[in-house]
Amino acid sequence: MAKVLSTERMTGAAPIVGGERRLRADAQRSIDALITAARELFATTGVDATTREIAERAGVGMGTLFRRFPQRADLIAAVFQSEMVAIADAANSLAADCTPFEALAKWMQAYAAFIGTKRGLAKALSSGDPVFVGVFAHFDQRLRPTAQKLYDAAVAAGEARPDVDAAELLCAVSTLCMSTYPGKPDHAGQMTALLVEGLRVAR
Repeated sequence: MAKVLSTERMTGAAPIVGGERRLRADAQRSIDALITAARELFATTGVDATTREIAERAGVGMGTLFRRFPQRADLIAAVFQSEMVAIADAANSLAADCTPFEALAKWMQAYAAFIGTKRGLAKALSSGDPVFVGVFAHFDQRLRPTAQKLYDAAVAAGEARPDVDAAELLCAVSTLCMSTYPGKPDHAGQMTALLVEGLRVAR
């Protein structure tokens, strides 16, 4: 017994606990790989990419995919939420490095790119699947307040007109991203730039 206790003190954990930690790390790597693979495929082929394609790109078996994400909707929601966290966090860096209006303009472009790569997502989200209830809640909790904070900062600095609601901006950009224009793959980004420029206060 004394020998076992000595080993635990040296390593900080008993062998069983260490094994559980390694298992959790392996599980997290599988989850991260699946989310990354799904994100890449959704961006190029839309959310209709097959689970087999996703598993193959992630380098895991189908059993692992379904163990981590029992329903296809679970994986779609996980990708959407992970990207919402990333784009919300990006606002802090932009606010620190740019003027308030520049931060707003660049963030809106990032938001447009985020929406523009979600082909087929609107249909999935409107499917009535209860898994997606949390996605809408996450959107309200992270992205709308983020947009409002950036917009309010630009207004407070006297760089943006004060008569627009940030939620309206998000809705407008989302609408722009639904349209396509032949020969202009960045049509939504260009229209978003024009939209945001219209908020600028003339000097």
